Order: sequence, then C-alpha cells, then structure tokens
Amino acid sequence: MARYIFVTGGVVSSLGKGLSSASLAYLLQSRGYKVRIRKLDPYLNVDPGTMSPFQHGEVYVTDDGAETDLDLGHYERFSGISAKKSDNITTGKIYNDVLKRERQGKYLGKTVQVIPHITNRIKEFIKNDVAKEDFVICEIGGTVGDIESLPFLEAIRQFSNETGRKNTLFIHLTLVPYMKASDEIKTKPTQHSVKELRSIGIQPDIIICRSERSIPLDQRKKISLFCNVAIEDVIETVDVKTIYEAPISFNKEKLDKRVLNFFKIKSKKKANLKPWKKITRLVLNSKNKVNIAIIGKYVELKDAYKSLDEALIHGGIANNLRVNLVRIESDNLKPNQIKEKLNNVSGILIPGGFGKRGTEGKIAAINYARKNKIPFLGICFGMQMAIIEFARNKLNIKKATSSEFGKSKVSVVGLMSEWSKDGKLMKGTDKDLGGTMRLGSYEARLKKDTKISKIYNNLKIQERHRHRYEVNINYKNNFESKGMIFSGMSPDNKLPEIIELNDHPWFIGVQFHPEFKSRPLSPHPLFSSFIKAAKNKTKI
Repeated sequence: MARYIFVTGGVVSSLGKGLSSASLAYLLQSRGYKVRIRKLDPYLNVDPGTMSPFQHGEVYVTDDGAETDLDLGHYERFSGISAKKSDNITTGKIYNDVLKRERQGKYLGKTVQVIPHITNRIKEFIKNDVAKEDFVICEIGGTVGDIESLPFLEAIRQFSNETGRKNTLFIHLTLVPYMKASDEIKTKPTQHSVKELRSIGIQPDIIICRSERSIPLDQRKKISLFCNVAIEDVIETVDVKTIYEAPISFNKEKLDKRVLNFFKIKSKKKANLKPWKKITRLVLNSKNKVNIAIIGKYVELKDAYKSLDEALIHGGIANNLRVNLVRIESDNLKPNQIKEKLNNVSGILIPGGFGKRGTEGKIAAINYARKNKIPFLGICFGMQMAIIEFARNKLNIKKATSSEFGKSKVSVVGLMSEWSKDGKLMKGTDKDLGGTMRLGSYEARLKKDTKISKIYNNLKIQERHRHRYEVNINYKNNFESKGMIFSGMSPDNKLPEIIELNDHPWFIGVQFHPEFKSRPLSPHPLFSSFIKAAKNKTKI
C-alpha cells in the first residue's frame, strides 16, 4: 500500500515546495523505495498552456502530452521519473470534470457542491494511477490562507482521515525571516501559518523552515513548542548557492530519516549523495567556463526558460565546466548591436516561443552565428527562425516569413495541417489555442552520417514537442540545394524535425524541446555536444 506525503506552503509563495518535494523523492529513492510525485494547482485555468510566462513561467511538457507546471520539471530532473498527465491537476480541470459529470446526469439530480463533489474529485486524482509506489508525494500549490487552496486542503484532510493517519504525512514549508535591523530570526510568521493550517484541521508532522541563515536552537525550540511538532521535525533549509545542493542539505537535516521514522519503516540502504556532491563542486568551483547567449522575449524572467537553463548547466557538467548564461532581450537587439552584444559568447541559443515580437533580433543573431561559425542551437521557434534567416539570406527570398505572423505568399514556416499520433491522424487549427498543438513525445528518424545522428548515436529518437507551426516541407529541396541538411524527419517524412549546416562546425535546429529530457545525473546529448562545441570555440 502506498503512503502519502502532502507538502503545503505558508507565509509567502515561491519558497521551494517543488524543489523540496523533488529532493525528498530522490532521497527516498536512493534508500530503495519507489516514489511518485504530483502537483495540485489551485488556479482556475484548465492547464498553464495558454498562460503568459509573466504569470506562470515555463510550461513543462510530459511524454504523454500534458502541459503542466514547471515544478514537474524539478520532479523529473531530481527523481528521473517521467511525469504523466495524471501527475498534475488544476482547480479548472477539477471543476471542468465535475460540471461535465453533472451535465451527463451522473449525480442523479443532486445539488452539486464543493463538499463533497469537488473534494471527492480531488481525492480521486490523488489515488488515481498509483500502482506499486511506496510513496506518493503531493505538492499543494499556492499558500495556506489563500481562498483558492481551501478545497485542496479540505480534500487532503478528508483523505488523511479516510486513509488513516499512519499512512499520511503532512509537511509544511514556511518562511523564517531574518530581520537585519534587529539581527533576529523571526518565528511568528511560521507560528501563524501553522495556526492557519490547524484551523482547517491539518496538523503538520514536519515543518521545513526556509531561511537565509541558520536558525538557532532556541528558535527551533520555539517553533516546536508553538506548532506542536517534535524538535527533530523542525527542519531548516538555508538558501543554497545552487539547487543541486538541496538533496545534500535535506539529508544533512535528516529529512528522509524523519519521514521513514514517521511511517515506522527502516531504510533499505544508505542514501547516495556522491553524485550531487560531485555536481555541486563542479557547478560552484570549476575554473573553466563558457559564455552562452540565450536570446528571447522573456530572458529576464527567472522561470520562463527554467528547463533550458538547467539543461545548459547539465551540458557544462558533462564537459567539466561552468556555463555562464548571457541573457539578451530580443526586442532590444538591433542589427548594429549584434557584434558588440555577441562578441564574447562561444555559443548562441534561440529558445522556443510564440509571436512576432522580437523575431528580427533573433534572425539577426542567427545570421551572425552562421557567418561567424559560432556554435548555434535553435529550439522549436528557434529552428523556425533559422529557416527564415537562411531563406532570406541564402535562398534570396527576402520576404520569407512564418504564417504565424500574418498572411504571406512566402511562408517558409506554416501551420501544421495534419500529423500522426498513436496511429491516428490529427488536424491542426488556429482557433482553439489550448487544444490543437503537437504535444508530447514523438519519434524522429535521423539521416545517416549526419552530425545529429552521431550526437544521438542512433537513427531513431523520441523527443517532446510543443508547437503549432512547422517548417514548410515544400521548400525542402530549395534549402538542401544551398547546403542545409534536413537531418531529422517524422516517420512519415512529412514534418522536418532537425536541420543542420554542412559548412558550419556546429549549427543545429530542432523542432522539439530536448531540454525537457535533460537531467543533472544524465545530461542530454544535444546539450553536451553544444557545450563541447562552445568549449572548442573558446579553446579551453
């Protein structure tokens, strides 16, 4: 029988519930147990697919095609477990499901209410698709006290009663602020947060205290006393220099041992922290580094390209060096600034995205990378921009563009009309933004003796997609006649998946998102190769 761990947050948001959950998952796995991690998001959107990066940050895509919260990226990167659609749900999805059932008459004419119908649906989600897992970790999004979170908190309270307290553990993550003026650590916000949680009927079993400095024993004792938890279950997490220190920090604080003690389970083996210690040393102390420019619309937003940032760091880990990310806002990138802005970088990356804004800056940067033999990686939208740049400057199609930007006679990038998925033919449209993209894992066939086939060391690959537009296959022969190689195609040979240049040391564009499958303990080969090329450019 699975045991359930619920992770809630208090005082402020963005304390690191996702990272804490992911770290705990790794530690329990390392001790010999099978773990599953889930996220319950309180917002009314059905999923984050149509939400602005300013609102939500990165949209993370799973193998089975779910658009999910970026915390699922943390879960995958730390645990190595591929997330599923069944691992993320929102208030919008819950209400959508319940209202559909009501319309179908499945409630037999009863009044549909938050309790029991919404809370029952949440409990169904928590238990759904659980097979042989020893632990299911469920992170509750938002902050205790938010109106939006109340149905989820009520649901997990009910779930604990129904499943039994011996099978459910509550972890509460709070902020313990340091007041510089008085040189004091303040416990009152944590006390009030726990009081709010207890008023709902949930007593936390473990309290994780986030702070910028170590919490004195007296303050821990105060939290223990007022929050009704054992002193050993007051766990501190001090701000770390890199997220890869998190599993080490939590193990040092004996979080994994406290969880096993609660469930009266003995550890099957000792937790292995050696890989994380090695990575931490490399990330923090490596003397060698390369500068990689990321050129996009949201580069100043910390979470907009979270998986991409991490994947580049993983590429550095594979090459025993640090990756310094040079973030350049494409809106403000003028052609006459290109040389100055990119003079000291050893690699240029254009990430995924949507919309016309900032495209001319991206195209100018790609032109610079191509002409100056600078390693270049274009991901999804970045590959499409590389196609437009090549069409304009090598094929002499000066008005080459994408149909995404408006009507044009020379759309070298266009809306997908159809594609295959699970043996079915899918149809594309631009009407419903939330349901018509090519999402999830798809196969690509690689051309022999190409750079990409050597990178993957395979002729068949599976990668995750999130896009509505594709390179126009009708121009394929034109491109290839000028030296562009279509080195990866869909199995039916209709959709270009990968391009590369035969006269460039490292110039690759991919229609998929390889960053979603990169792990610190297993860097993605595409990023490893890209950083290696940048390393060679720097002559480290």
